[in-house]
Amino acid sequence: MLQDLQAQFLGSTIGGLVAGSIYALIALGYTMVYGVLRLINFAHSEIFMIGTVTSLFVLITIAGGTAPITLGVFGMIAVLLLIIIASAAVSGGAAVLLEQVAYRPLRKKGATRLAALISAIGASLFLQELFGLEIIEWITDKSGRVQQNAPRFIPHEELFHIGNGVVRTDHVFVVVGAVIMMVVLDQLVSRTRIGRGIRATAQDPEAAVLMGVSIDKIVRLTFLLGGAMAGVAAALYVMEYENTDYRIGFLLGIKAFTAAVLGGIGNLRGALLGGIVLGLVENWSSIFFGSAWKDVTAFVVLVLVLMFRPTGILGESLQRARA
Repeated sequence: MLQDLQAQFLGSTIGGLVAGSIYALIALGYTMVYGVLRLINFAHSEIFMIGTVTSLFVLITIAGGTAPITLGVFGMIAVLLLIIIASAAVSGGAAVLLEQVAYRPLRKKGATRLAALISAIGASLFLQELFGLEIIEWITDKSGRVQQNAPRFIPHEELFHIGNGVVRTDHVFVVVGAVIMMVVLDQLVSRTRIGRGIRATAQDPEAAVLMGVSIDKIVRLTFLLGGAMAGVAAALYVMEYENTDYRIGFLLGIKAFTAAVLGGIGNLRGALLGGIVLGLVENWSSIFFGSAWKDVTAFVVLVLVLMFRPTGILGESLQRARA
């Protein structure tokens, strides 16, 4: 066991940072919506799925199929930026549409949070089946019920070693891309007028209205930003793992929700911390228990956090973010 730990620790740590970066980006959507509306948007996992399908569509269109694409450095960066922008735009738009159709009518009527939760679950199942039955099959000419492979456009080449751990090109793109997007979002919420509106709405919606803040606009913007972050995560996921399917959001959504709770749901920096911690713990656990138990770790972490520290590691709400 000790030998396995020594042999696999650094490699598992690198893999954990990569997976954790993706979890953290998805978790931002959960934590922003909860911070503003006190609502767990369980359909957010399908917003991520829509982003992966968008990336798949763009890559298949460029490659003319699923064969690998040979590009130079600038070409790889250009294609990566293209799928990030496309996925962020489509996922962000889908999130705004979801809010208008599934949540806003309930909010206007003063419905309970339970009604909103049921609506979220219904929207999630609808989107899964819509893409599984129609959209994916239209894009790939294959059954939408099976895993879809995406063409590789960034070679998974070794850059350098850290001990016996290998850092590849795709690892660097994922971690750097995720960190850049999280810093941009954190600064947007902390230092801009839009961010002040989001924080004011999260802290006291009635007072925010009296100060001239449009609640509908802020809620719409919150869903747009959270959906866009899920779209960026989707593009990085497709680049890294080169596949998707209509149920891809289910497990990743649960892990991202766990990351949000672990870091402190409603806290942007908590989502980052929670995602990284969960990715590391998940990968380290596979050293001891095997990869078959890797996904179980997320559920165990969620239960333990809810039992012993339900406010999460940081526990600071969105409305307390510094201006």
